[in-house]
Amino acid sequence: MGCGRVGSTLARSLEDRNHTVSIIDNNPDAFRRLGPSFNGDKITGYGFDQAVLTKAGIGRADAFAAVSSGDNSNIIAARVARESFGIQQVVARIYDPGRAEVYQRLGITTVATVKWTADQVLRRILPAGAEPDFRDPSGTIRVDQIPISDPWIGHRSIDFQSQAKVRIAWIDRLGEGMLPGKDTVLQEGDLLHVVIREENAAGAYVVIENGPEDNS
Repeated sequence: MGCGRVGSTLARSLEDRNHTVSIIDNNPDAFRRLGPSFNGDKITGYGFDQAVLTKAGIGRADAFAAVSSGDNSNIIAARVARESFGIQQVVARIYDPGRAEVYQRLGITTVATVKWTADQVLRRILPAGAEPDFRDPSGTIRVDQIPISDPWIGHRSIDFQSQAKVRIAWIDRLGEGMLPGKDTVLQEGDLLHVVIREENAAGAYVVIENGPEDNS
């Protein structure tokens, strides 16, 4: 629901991945954003109207995204899709971070636009390690992107994990993702995606910067 910039981009992206898409908007002019190559259904109406949802084919849908510009409309539509039609994969775009947290606890996956944007900016202007890519709802576990530091180049990833008290989820190397094995050696230019306990984060960054312990 919603054929603004987010909705139209999402619809085209899904269709490019060979998914069948129906998009709902109360303004028929909004469908022009989809372009002439869009093959999905375009339904004029309100996405929280059960008749409109039925016309859009929600009965055979695997997922529903409410990404209009209105928080109330998105939440109502998301709840109707989930509670009236039994759609389990439901996402609502919410501008108010406080309300997003409330609905998240009610079981509706939310994307808090303002908070997400602010977090993205923070990660780019604060020193490395100040803000993670992801933090679980309990605040216990975080996921960070860490460029490999010079002292660790040529050392095994398993030694890095042991000393930094982290787990490497994957490594971006030469433009491709790779899963490290016990014999993987860290190379110049590697970007590590690591899982860290919040309590260990500060110490992990000290180890990352200082390099491996000298066990000789």
